[in-house]
Amino acid sequence: MGQIVARSLTSGCLLLAMSLFGTSAFAQTGSEGLSPTLAAVKKAHAVRLGYRESSPPFSFLDQSGRPIGYSLELCEAIVEEIGVEVDDPNLRIDYVKVTSDDRIDAVLQNKIDLECGSTTANAERGKRVAFSPLMFVAGTKLMVPKASSAQSLTDLKGKTVVVTKGTTNEQAIQAADKKFSLGLNIAVGGDHEQSYQMLADGKADAFATDDILLFGLIARHKAQDKFRVTGDYLSYDPYGIMFRKGEPQLSAVVERTFRKLGSNRDLVPLYNKWFTARLPTGERLNVPISLQLEEAFKAMDDSAGASN
Repeated sequence: MGQIVARSLTSGCLLLAMSLFGTSAFAQTGSEGLSPTLAAVKKAHAVRLGYRESSPPFSFLDQSGRPIGYSLELCEAIVEEIGVEVDDPNLRIDYVKVTSDDRIDAVLQNKIDLECGSTTANAERGKRVAFSPLMFVAGTKLMVPKASSAQSLTDLKGKTVVVTKGTTNEQAIQAADKKFSLGLNIAVGGDHEQSYQMLADGKADAFATDDILLFGLIARHKAQDKFRVTGDYLSYDPYGIMFRKGEPQLSAVVERTFRKLGSNRDLVPLYNKWFTARLPTGERLNVPISLQLEEAFKAMDDSAGASN
């Protein structure tokens, strides 16, 4: 499929992403004892991980209904580091289902400790929640039937485009619709699976979401002969693990986890496990790592080496 993230994404975009993801944990003044989230984890002997049911390969269900994925493995590494921080190496993991629409509220309302899905870190969300270092870079594209003549969003003037509720893709399509006066009928699915089914059932002419999620859904449904991904990038979407804002100790633990994974050269193999190798559910995405993400991982490796 080639590089999912176009090389045309500028280095300025990458710098913006890094500034969004870089928390100011060490610039904030810590308090005595554990931060609220870590104190609650220590008391419960458990960490609550928010997962998505249909965001392969980041967060989805295997054949037995067990949450798996790239984001969940990163979260499990963070749980290990939390165990070190709170001096409890045997922390239990409780998995809590979230959707694109309720995931931010789940963090804000203390229903989960880490959100392990496919969530874009942007300035607007950064006012409410905190994010881990960069773990992926995606962008909004379109899934259309193979027989469709559409090559870009402007080819869908007056047509129906489905988006998933509560996503940055929804905002991107609304903005493009207004900018180009397309008169789109924008339909909304409750989750990515529902949006996909609306396209599959002929209730929409296109499904707009992050390109990697479109490829993941096509692979999962073995629909390579039915649908294709097309169009220019309509948004820039750097992903991160989401958690509560204003807890410098928790931020430090999350950042330390990524630095350790970087210094051990674990990030690229972990990426390859979920994006280029065959998934536990049988499909294979064959999506090589982008130059942007590889550079971001290398920067974590370099910063880990500099701090040792």
